[in-house]
Amino acid sequence: MHPNQQTLQTFYAAFARLDADTMARCYAEDAQFNDPVFTLRGQREVGGMWRMLCAATRSKGLDVWKLEYRDVQADATTGQAHWEAHYRFSSTGRLVHNRIDGRFRFNAAGLITQHTDQFDFWAWSRQALGTPGLLLGWTPLLRHKVHRLAATNLEKFLAQNP
Repeated sequence: MHPNQQTLQTFYAAFARLDADTMARCYAEDAQFNDPVFTLRGQREVGGMWRMLCAATRSKGLDVWKLEYRDVQADATTGQAHWEAHYRFSSTGRLVHNRIDGRFRFNAAGLITQHTDQFDFWAWSRQALGTPGLLLGWTPLLRHKVHRLAATNLEKFLAQNP
C-alpha cells in the first residue's frame, strides 16, 4: 500500500470515529478544501471545519452517525475515495445519507494539499432541508445561501475554538 493511500485510510478511519484532530494532521499547512458547501484555505480552516462538523455530530446526532468508505486509492501525487455519511443535519434534525467522491493531491511529505469532495447538492438539500431543498436545491440561490451560512458558522466556531 502506498503511504498516501495509508494517509487516506487514516483520515477516513478517524472520520468514522469523529476524531477531527487526527483528520487535521493529514493536511498540509497550505491545504485547500472544496465541496458544494465549503471553500477553505489553510490547515486552520480545513481542520476547523472537520472539528466543527464532528462536534455537531457528537452533540446532536451520534445516535445515527455512520461513515462508510471504499475504493481508497493513492499514488505519489494523487488519490481518491468514495465515502457515504449517515447523519442528523444539526440545523434541522433531518436524517441525511450523503454519497461523496473525494479527490486528493499530496505533497512530498505525504500530506493532503488539495481535497475536493463532490456530491449531488440537490439530493443533499432535499434530505437536509426538506421542502426548501426540494423546491430550491437545484438553484444557485440556495447553494449560495448554504455556502454563506456555512462560512459564517465556521468563522464563529474558529473564533470560539482557536
